[in-house]
Amino acid sequence: MAISVGIVLGYAIADAVNPCALAVLTMILIAILTNNPEKRKKVLYGGIAFTVAIYIMYFFYGLIIIQFFRTITDILSSASLYIYGTLGIVAIILGILNIRDYVKYKPGSTGTEMPMSLRPKVKKLINTATSTKGAFVIGLFVTLFLLPCTIGPYVLTGGILAQLTFLETIPWLILYNIIFVLPMLAITVAIYIGYTTVEATSEWKELNIKKLHLMAGIVMLLLGIYILWAAIAGAV
Repeated sequence: MAISVGIVLGYAIADAVNPCALAVLTMILIAILTNNPEKRKKVLYGGIAFTVAIYIMYFFYGLIIIQFFRTITDILSSASLYIYGTLGIVAIILGILNIRDYVKYKPGSTGTEMPMSLRPKVKKLINTATSTKGAFVIGLFVTLFLLPCTIGPYVLTGGILAQLTFLETIPWLILYNIIFVLPMLAITVAIYIGYTTVEATSEWKELNIKKLHLMAGIVMLLLGIYILWAAIAGAV
């Protein structure tokens, strides 16, 4: 299956607009700002440190996902088109689930958001981040809690990239994760320069959470249909 910038960017954008990551970032910035109300640079450095930690861990997760799919395709080389077809179906399902959240939103929805049972633990962990170093360390750990709601597009991307060699996957993972963390960096800088506030950002996320799900859902649905169609066409 041909790999294109459009497919990787599409999944990365769908992942980047996920409300989970934005919610966790605003909680981190609120925790830092609460403990350092007069030191706005702490917000900038903390937000960047948190984002860098997310980038590092997700890059590492990407390598694991790709190796997982590479192992499967090596064992079942004759079934590679069926594997891609399955990825397309999964993408379609995730797209429908996100569109469902636009039509009838429910916090903690399965497959699209962080489970409600995990949120108190994440909030308690984040509240300990009062410094740049703390934000970085928390960022490393909090990715485990983000996986349930952000891993979908990444798994699909990893499945497609598995056909490449190790070195060939690196630029794609770099590109994907830059897109994924770009909103976090943009929000951090916007708050630092005074364009907006942490509270306003959090409120904007809550007001537009259904639209974010709709955007991610449409992208996932279209890419899923394309991948499934390509797999079927290759099998014919």
